[in-house]
Amino acid sequence: MNFTYPKNEKLKSKITIGLLFTEGKSVSKYPLRLVYKASSLSEGEKIKMGVSVSKKNFKKAVDRNYFKRVLRETYRLNKHLLIDNLDQPYSFMFFYQTKDRLTYEEINTKTIQLFEKFLLQIKKEE
Repeated sequence: MNFTYPKNEKLKSKITIGLLFTEGKSVSKYPLRLVYKASSLSEGEKIKMGVSVSKKNFKKAVDRNYFKRVLRETYRLNKHLLIDNLDQPYSFMFFYQTKDRLTYEEINTKTIQLFEKFLLQIKKEE
């Protein structure tokens, strides 16, 4: 099991991000939201993931950056739940959607629940 978040897993393409927002589907587990879309990534890549925290909820960049770091870390530690259960590549955008300042443990628990909810939803779609 590889607990890294390498450069090739980071969602950077403006075109892909745009498609994600226009054609993507969404799953929520308060305070997190996951927007996803099946994509055509290269052979070795199963996931591309980006993170966003609203400027409306956190005015200071320090606060936004903290929650982005926490989201990336919880993704990094729990991505095996996704990779082991996905049969096709996906692009994700991960959002923190509240002004509440949850602890790392609470966010980690919500991330796991969100991933499980996502996997159930894609199984229903198939």
